[in-house]
Amino acid sequence: MDKKGPEKKARLLAALDKGMVMIHLDARRPGVLVPSSLRNEAHLRLNLSYRFEPPDLSVGEWGVRCTLSFSGSRFMVAVPWSALFAITSHVTKEFWMYPDDMPAELIQQTMVTSKVPVPVSEAEPASEQPPSPVDRPRAILREVVRQEAPPEPAAPAAAESEGPKDDPPPPRRGHLRLVK
Repeated sequence: MDKKGPEKKARLLAALDKGMVMIHLDARRPGVLVPSSLRNEAHLRLNLSYRFEPPDLSVGEWGVRCTLSFSGSRFMVAVPWSALFAITSHVTKEFWMYPDDMPAELIQQTMVTSKVPVPVSEAEPASEQPPSPVDRPRAILREVVRQEAPPEPAAPAAAESEGPKDDPPPPRRGHLRLVK
């Protein structure tokens, strides 16, 4: 077992007791067994849960083994602790990361997206560098005051002959809605 194995095992079991868990792994690492279409994934995410009623879910000293469904086909997955670099609980929204086990390309990608200056070698053209924060366009937020729409012109006489229209038209709904 790798040195972080007992900690990963304890966190995974505790999160599984609460509900569905997503494990993040590097499928290219030795010992990982996943469908052939996923073997080259640097960041593969798999959902595990006791609610899936897995007949063979085992979390042990070596790592995690379980039969999962991929596009309707069942496959026995094996993930050693050394390949697992993060655990996410869907229920509690907790996230545990093990940076020492992360793939190098994910760490580099994180450094670029988090605006940490990355040294550029002379072989790389300058045009591939992201623009500096000073050169980037900035969004400016301002309050927009809603103005009442002008009254609609009177309907032609033919429309009035269809019947009485005492009720005003219903108010128009906004195009935005609150999603909780």
